[in-house]
Amino acid sequence: MKGEQQKKGNSRTLAMMVACTAIGGTLQYGYNLAIMNAPTVYIQAFVNETFRERWGVELNVYEVTLIWTFIVSIFSLGGLVGALIAGPMSIRFGRKKTMLLSNIFLMSSAILGLTSRAAKSFEMILISRVLVGINAGISMNVQPMYFGESAPKHLRGAVSLSSAIFTAFGVVLGQVVGLREILGSEPCWHYLLASNALPGIFQLLTLPWFPESPRYLLIDRGDKEACFAALRRLRGCEVSPSEIEEMMQEQAESEGMRPRQPWELLRDRNVRWQVISVALISSAMQLCGNDSIYSFAYYVFQEAGIAPEAIQYITIGTGTCEFTACIISNLLIERQGRRVLLMGGYALMAGWAVVFTVALCFEHMVEWMPFLSMTCVFTYILSFGMGPAGVTGVLPTEIFNQTSRPAAYMIAGSLMWLNLFIVGMVFPFIVSGLGNFCFVPFCAVCFCTALYIGFFLPETKGKTLSDIAREFDQLNFGKQHQQNSSIQAQYKLGEVQHATAL
Repeated sequence: MKGEQQKKGNSRTLAMMVACTAIGGTLQYGYNLAIMNAPTVYIQAFVNETFRERWGVELNVYEVTLIWTFIVSIFSLGGLVGALIAGPMSIRFGRKKTMLLSNIFLMSSAILGLTSRAAKSFEMILISRVLVGINAGISMNVQPMYFGESAPKHLRGAVSLSSAIFTAFGVVLGQVVGLREILGSEPCWHYLLASNALPGIFQLLTLPWFPESPRYLLIDRGDKEACFAALRRLRGCEVSPSEIEEMMQEQAESEGMRPRQPWELLRDRNVRWQVISVALISSAMQLCGNDSIYSFAYYVFQEAGIAPEAIQYITIGTGTCEFTACIISNLLIERQGRRVLLMGGYALMAGWAVVFTVALCFEHMVEWMPFLSMTCVFTYILSFGMGPAGVTGVLPTEIFNQTSRPAAYMIAGSLMWLNLFIVGMVFPFIVSGLGNFCFVPFCAVCFCTALYIGFFLPETKGKTLSDIAREFDQLNFGKQHQQNSSIQAQYKLGEVQHATAL
């Protein structure tokens, strides 16, 4: 009975650590995507008013749309910077401390957003979006790494996927807070821009009480006692011998190796297909167009024929769909595996994009077609949440070792944010230019990604890093090299078991 209570208590510790990290972490990504939709009209009017007062210039609709698009999309450039500095910061300061330090950018952003209206400066909003983007970029890279390195193998996927759940929850929260009845009104939009400081404050008050990543402590710092102490807090008084053996094996394989840089991974044939997989799937996560729907929901639903006054309430449904799907995915990931959820998610998205295109083409001929269009947007987001939203962030943790993991996240994060910026900049013009066929490019991305996953990505569920590496070696070198690697791995395993016994 006592052992059961102790196990339950330690499971609670892990769950609390996940919540405290994510509320001030990936929640910010979803939240800051969503809050920019509600004050669209008011900030556009503010920009136009600023130009009129300063230079006596009245901007036309195209110019206002361009500036507004840049305000929304510059968040992605900040995220790109955050992704690039996340790797070095996580190596130098550790995963937990990096998460805490990233709040410096968040608080600076909140202050600029809050005071931009009084200063009559839309440039302060731009800078604010860059800074909060840096915060989100760091969190999107370091948080999955922190979770993946802290969770036991049988919960690794579910714990890592919680990053996506909190991202989706951030979207819903941002959509609710952005309602006209709360902070999405003309007098309150600057408070809405500063409201992201509250989750950051919560993280600063709670996260210091939890341990650092056990793998970071053992492999990067070489502190075995601190590693085992962290494991005991997160697992129980007695740590599983198999988990210790796996960590010691990874430490032995990484011994004498310094943390690698992104360009070193790009040149290394040993991880060629790992890098290709992470790069393609991370890029597809944004090129599929899902996250742009949140920032530009007004344009999407307007094209679908929805009344403007109803759009703000309908957009809450989009975030709720992804949030629900991520929870379901969290329950399925350790049963169905990563590959099935990823491939199935992209295949379903491609199918719904086709239906959405057909619905847009016939919306003026059939009375109920706008409702089918709206349904397609919801199911598109639902399919995204079932796989790509969460599993994408899990992959670098599971297919790269400790010395390569930060660099892999830098590559994945940089591509994710760069593609989000590109799609964010062109999305309104895709909607206006392609009209009924605006989702055709996204359909092509989803279809090609599903094919790649089906043919080339191995399953990682329940496997050790060495097992996964051997499967990738079939792509990197062929079967002969795999046989040689298997012999070497068995020899190393024997050494590790001997060291563990000592």
